[in-house]
Amino acid sequence: MYKVVIIEDEKKIRNGLKYTIDWVKMECIVIGDAANGREGIKIIKNLAPDIVFLDINMPVMNGIEMLESIGTDHEFATIIISGYDDFQYARKSIRFRVVDYLLKPVDPEELFRAIERAKQILEHKKGYKIMQTELIKPEEINVLNMDIWNSQRKNSASIDRVITYIKENYNQKISITDLTFELDRSATYLNKRFKETTSYTFNEFVNRYRIQKAIELLQDENNKISMIALDVGFSNYRYFIKVFKRYTGALPSDFLEYFKGKTE
Repeated sequence: MYKVVIIEDEKKIRNGLKYTIDWVKMECIVIGDAANGREGIKIIKNLAPDIVFLDINMPVMNGIEMLESIGTDHEFATIIISGYDDFQYARKSIRFRVVDYLLKPVDPEELFRAIERAKQILEHKKGYKIMQTELIKPEEINVLNMDIWNSQRKNSASIDRVITYIKENYNQKISITDLTFELDRSATYLNKRFKETTSYTFNEFVNRYRIQKAIELLQDENNKISMIALDVGFSNYRYFIKVFKRYTGALPSDFLEYFKGKTE
């Protein structure tokens, strides 16, 4: 999973990116967010993300200042998000490992393509580092790049299986112990590796994925909130509301009204 951080001062846009995008589908997970460049630096240093979505025009410290300040100590791919008036200014950040520029409001298809470009760049960098470690000759790079990268990913095959299991069974009562026999690993081992890989515990990841799916269902105003709770795996309606508000800062009814307003 690629770890994503969103640095954007507008809360509505920040939450929109966090909760209306199917990050897991793109092999990504949002591990943190910030409202300005100064907060962004702290999060990047603490969480070491792979991909950073960065607004240009922010209070306290803008996006360009943040990139200049953080330097090259932390490796990540940057995707700029900016308003039309800031777009030409945003292009000045080309020297700061910027992968793409997205105009607000962010188009989901453009975001998907930007993520794919960022992932390709990150994989090439990782593959190149592996090759340097293995002392492989430059002329062998094209031949061995995929083989070496795939061999590294075998170490996380069990976690990939856990994530696939969550995606396929999130609407049921599930536990990481369901996979211990299949993967021939203890629950303690799987929990530890899962937290190291995704930065979330198994239960937290499941709840976040369920809330993400709930938000998708809320986009259809004909869906009832009580039924959505059941459809995404929450047998207790009050607990669903509590978890939903914890992760989004709003109630499901607020999202329902928001999506309804967009279709009117």
